[in-house]
Amino acid sequence: MADQRTVLYLFDGYNLLHAGPYADARELVDSLASFVAVRGARGVIVFDGAGEDASRGPLEVRFAADADTLLERLAAEHRERDSVVLVTSDSTVASASGVGVAKISSQTFFRELEPSEHREERPKGLAGKLDPATRDMLEKLRRAE
Repeated sequence: MADQRTVLYLFDGYNLLHAGPYADARELVDSLASFVAVRGARGVIVFDGAGEDASRGPLEVRFAADADTLLERLAAEHRERDSVVLVTSDSTVASASGVGVAKISSQTFFRELEPSEHREERPKGLAGKLDPATRDMLEKLRRAE
């Protein structure tokens, strides 16, 4: 059944880093680890170059001499059993990942990610919809001042 397929996000590391608001790779990895964990998904972020592979909860951090080749291979290996989502703005990688793989550009991913980060900061209920002057006035009324 399609409902039981695990969602696997494949992230093009440096492509995302350069498209997003993060100061460094560590900050990006922290954000993506939270992103996949909240969604009950798994993820793999792949960076070009040498580094130490690691796991951050459901997010694997991988390094490869050619990140594009590894992303293409991971997409091919997992697209039959998982719902694969490739996040990259590299059109060559996106097209090489094949059919059966959802593709999201790095810019689109960050636009969609941004509102969910801000939702938690907003006060809930009516207080979150009132401007400060109105809140002050209502507080004075409540206190009978």
